[in-house]
Amino acid sequence: MLKMNWPGGALSIAAAAALFLPGFASAQDRDTQEVQSYVLTDAGLAKYTQATKNISALPARPGSDCEEDKDSDSQSLDQIVAEFNAVPGGRAAIQSAGMTTREYVVFSMSVFQNGMAAWALTQPGGKLPAGTSKANVDFYNKHAGEIERLGALNKDDECDAQADEEAYDE
Repeated sequence: MLKMNWPGGALSIAAAAALFLPGFASAQDRDTQEVQSYVLTDAGLAKYTQATKNISALPARPGSDCEEDKDSDSQSLDQIVAEFNAVPGGRAAIQSAGMTTREYVVFSMSVFQNGMAAWALTQPGGKLPAGTSKANVDFYNKHAGEIERLGALNKDDECDAQADEEAYDE
């Protein structure tokens, strides 16, 4: 699964999933619609790949706290974009790859959502979730190996290592 390099560590599954669960405020509904309507493309993936490489090359923030991610479950896209833009070099790392910070975040969420949908379709009786683009799921499946390799860029993240260790211990 893709681990996204958010400010302060990788995006938790709960934070990403929160954007797609029913019952959130209208801002969350707009965010969900924006992510669901985003069209994944080869050109977008090339930019996203370069932006991810650029971000992973940024120095770790001194004093970043892995615990701060646990409070990000209901962040809006605007809040996530603002966090990226607040990281020294974050905005420049993304823009130098030809994307806006918002497009990077929406692309990340779309990849996550479509990856979850692709997985759901492999389950017995699995169906395409409502509002999910079959073309985006097909794109994800076609590029799953490349997307997995992007996730490996974040494996050295201290928070990821801590989260992996905690999951193993459970």
